[in-house]
Amino acid sequence: MIAFSSAIFISALLVFQVQPIIARYILPWYGGTPSVWTTCMLFFQVGLLVGYLYAHFISSHLKPKNQVIVHCCLLILSLISLPIEPQAYSTIETLPQPVQILSILLLAVGFPFVILSSSAPLIQSWFSRIHLDKSPYRLYALSNFGSLLGLLGYPFLVEPNLSLTTQTYTWSTGYILFIFAIMWCGWPLLKGTKVSDLRTSKMDPSISRASGSPSPRSSASSVLSWLLLSACGSAILLAVTNQMCQDVAVIPFLWVLPLSLYLITFIICFERDAWYKRAIWVPYFIVSIAALVYLMRQAYAETEIPLYFQIGIYCSALFSSCMVCHGELTRRKPRTNELTKFYVFISLGGALGGLFVSLIAPLIFVGFWELHLLIVLVSLILVVSLALDKDLANAYRKAAPALGIVAISMLSWQLLININEQKSTSIYSSRSFYGVLHVYDSEPETRSHRRALYHGRISHGEQWRHPSKRALPTAYYAGSSGISYTLKRHPNRLDPSNKEPMKVGVIGLGIGTLAAFGRKNDEYRFYEINPQVHHAAKHYFSYLKDTKAHTSVLIGDGRSVLQEEFDSGGSQNYDVLVVDAFSGDAIPIHLLTKEATDLYWQHLKPDGVLAFHITNFHLDLTDVVRQLAIHSGKEAVYMSFESDEDTTSANSNDWVLVTNNQKFINDRYIKRFRDQWPHTLRDIHWTDNFSNLFDVVMW
Repeated sequence: MIAFSSAIFISALLVFQVQPIIARYILPWYGGTPSVWTTCMLFFQVGLLVGYLYAHFISSHLKPKNQVIVHCCLLILSLISLPIEPQAYSTIETLPQPVQILSILLLAVGFPFVILSSSAPLIQSWFSRIHLDKSPYRLYALSNFGSLLGLLGYPFLVEPNLSLTTQTYTWSTGYILFIFAIMWCGWPLLKGTKVSDLRTSKMDPSISRASGSPSPRSSASSVLSWLLLSACGSAILLAVTNQMCQDVAVIPFLWVLPLSLYLITFIICFERDAWYKRAIWVPYFIVSIAALVYLMRQAYAETEIPLYFQIGIYCSALFSSCMVCHGELTRRKPRTNELTKFYVFISLGGALGGLFVSLIAPLIFVGFWELHLLIVLVSLILVVSLALDKDLANAYRKAAPALGIVAISMLSWQLLININEQKSTSIYSSRSFYGVLHVYDSEPETRSHRRALYHGRISHGEQWRHPSKRALPTAYYAGSSGISYTLKRHPNRLDPSNKEPMKVGVIGLGIGTLAAFGRKNDEYRFYEINPQVHHAAKHYFSYLKDTKAHTSVLIGDGRSVLQEEFDSGGSQNYDVLVVDAFSGDAIPIHLLTKEATDLYWQHLKPDGVLAFHITNFHLDLTDVVRQLAIHSGKEAVYMSFESDEDTTSANSNDWVLVTNNQKFINDRYIKRFRDQWPHTLRDIHWTDNFSNLFDVVMW
């Protein structure tokens, strides 16, 4: 028992540690978008499926002794993939981003991950041959417990204390230890130890003998239910994670928390059949889904719901939905003669759910509306399950369809209202790998007519549409903002003897508002990762068209493009470089590291100004940027202001201006409007190899 428990626990721990490690590694390469995580999850779900298929094949076609030999040989061969450090390949840059990510993961960790994933069902199969009197399904619960500890250990223990390089080497060491644990498990089968000859009366009633007449095979409807229930659980996991990451931050904690809850539902449901009680979980599901619908209806409300309430509602709805899916799944689990087949269909359903959210939903929806669909689908599955359950009292079974239809109708109506709220006022909508964009008009045909670009529920800029005010910079860039004073009061702008035009670089296009500050012969170069943002700025707003400056827009991750420019042609010699590249309310961490700052200063003039826009609902980035200024040997100026008549919907914004230009720092307007730092400087240092977002979360 120690051998089997140890092996299955270690394998689960490693499987779910490698996911955040690898995703964290490649996240900066793709602009920090939530889609990186969902694409990684798709890869790991498909890898899990391949591993389960392999386990099912060899357990069905090879003798136990040969299974051990083949599996151990493949484990040893997989050592050639260690250490697991992903590499970027220039040969795949022309492929779609999800395909690029899948290719990188396949080459970096595909072989060891598949073999590792296959070990859980294979170990349970070996266990059922040796211990005929014990249920292997409890090992599945132990496997999920190991997975849970692996996940929770990452944001709380691993990420805050170990660099990425150390993480990969530590995981690789654990993988080697796991190989020895597998050999320990397989030794009794390898040396031909006979299985216990136990009496049927002592067996778990859910267990069938390895010998004798086989148990009845599962029906096609049962197999279909395995597939559907596991697919729904997987899809709603990714849909909720997508939504949370877009509105908060793309960080391992917000990957790990939903996935941990997902695994807890497996642990509860597979550890004891009696732990899934419909009398408890069905009412909980109804209440949590009602709270989620309310939260979704508040997406564009004037007041912000506190972060912990938002996360709590999302996670509660996810947990209840997965409890319903996995609870109904365990009610349909087969006897152990179909154990590996059962796991194959669970993993196939998980992969299909991931495929739907990662690849199909972005093609058919212009918003994150798969979550709406999945909520209705899980509700419908629950109603059908209750209506068809012969063990349920007749009164409840007969009432279920009518009550279910009423509840689902009300739910669907509310969700359709939420979708129509987004569609009815939107004059442009798009969804891509980088998220969801909408362009909205407010108060049209009046002097107060405004147009705004939203990424998720976060405004990325607004413009007055009336000709008399159309050229005014608004929102985060209005007259009293830190960037406004930077571009107006820069010494190169004020010096009458300086005939050189200003050269400004901007990471993050938005609607191109900063071009409004451009004067004749000035050069404004924007770096924008999302082509759809450029399309919206060009066709629905006029800042880029109306400016007197020369403008250019380069598509790609700002840091990557800056590095390519420096490698090929040297410094751009910017007077001002603006870092304003938020996606939703999430931040791309790789733009706020010491290595990134070093690159920025390579592109700035010695007296240049590096301006960070750090406005955020949930994250306080002041200490991060102050430490970056200290690292660069510069002074940091903090400027925060509340809205005025030109800011439209932006209530306030925060800028940090980093420079050693004393003329700029001592300018009377800069001195007058600079603010005190909100708190004492904390010791927060971000590098490409290490960052911890818990330090900056405003709970």
